[in-house]
Amino acid sequence: MRRRSLIAAGLLLPFGARVLSAAPPPQAVTVELVEAAKKEGKVTYYTAMDLSVAEPMARAFEAKFPGIKVAVERTGAERLFNRIGQEVGSNIKRVDVVNSSDAAHFIVWKRQGWLEPFLTLDMAENLPASQRDADAAFVNQRTHLSTIAYNSSLVKPEDAPKGFNDLLDPKYVGKLVKGHPGYSGTIMTATQQLAKALGWEYFEKLSKQKVLQVQSATEPPKRIEAGERAIAVDGSDYLFWMARERGAPIEVVHAVEGTPQISNPMAIFKAAPNPNAARLLVAWIMSAEGQQFIVSLSGQYPAHRLVKAKAGRPELASIKTLPEDPAEVEKNAEDIKTRYQRLFKV
Repeated sequence: MRRRSLIAAGLLLPFGARVLSAAPPPQAVTVELVEAAKKEGKVTYYTAMDLSVAEPMARAFEAKFPGIKVAVERTGAERLFNRIGQEVGSNIKRVDVVNSSDAAHFIVWKRQGWLEPFLTLDMAENLPASQRDADAAFVNQRTHLSTIAYNSSLVKPEDAPKGFNDLLDPKYVGKLVKGHPGYSGTIMTATQQLAKALGWEYFEKLSKQKVLQVQSATEPPKRIEAGERAIAVDGSDYLFWMARERGAPIEVVHAVEGTPQISNPMAIFKAAPNPNAARLLVAWIMSAEGQQFIVSLSGQYPAHRLVKAKAGRPELASIKTLPEDPAEVEKNAEDIKTRYQRLFKV
């Protein structure tokens, strides 16, 4: 599915923007909802989040609500977007809940009328307006960053980059690894932010550094941990931190120019075959308990106001980040992929 073909006339709206209020009243998580979900017995969760986090989260939900199985379907966000488009086009009703690292996807899905608005009382009270769509079509499940990182056994601290422009230094030729915006929503979002901040000239120069190109934003952390490359140009920061906590010699770099910030919305599909289990899963993930689980395991930044950042991680507000603009990503996605492929020849 080409996104540009789905764009209707009119202004593309950023995450949390309002068109016409269609939000249902906030709902309580009742015994009746839990019992209805248990009768369905399963829920299918499409996500771009790494399986090292998504699978344990699913198992925690199953332990909380015995009798409901979570089928986790994980792939890169851009592949996920195309898959859902193909399934809808073929009238395949499989996805119940979707979580993408490309917030622009939810602009399309909402406009197409594919999303089922849902809001619990807890979400209404404890999710800031910036963390949920005004019409309750989607909420921000988690926030992470696309950071530079390096293997300190291969790069001395004094030789390490401090920002993106440093990666153009000839001393880093053949030492870099990065994700691809045609596969990863994290990298698509980060590419848009960096192209706006530094220009496409930056990527033209970077492409001459003999960069190891991988697909997912989950791969650069794994490649530098394994020592296949010394420095990651980008990647999901929570995986760098998790590797560091395992004892890997990984150092995370918050770039002097600013680090791309990635919202990761979540929504229920109207055609969900298990609508009650879908509501219950979203309610739990967005509760203080569910948000705390994600934070404790991975250190991703929570949306719930009662949940704090993981100890030992910098507060999000303390990091210089680049501004997110899902509407611009939506508008320019095909151009971003075309330019990138032309420069990196992948």
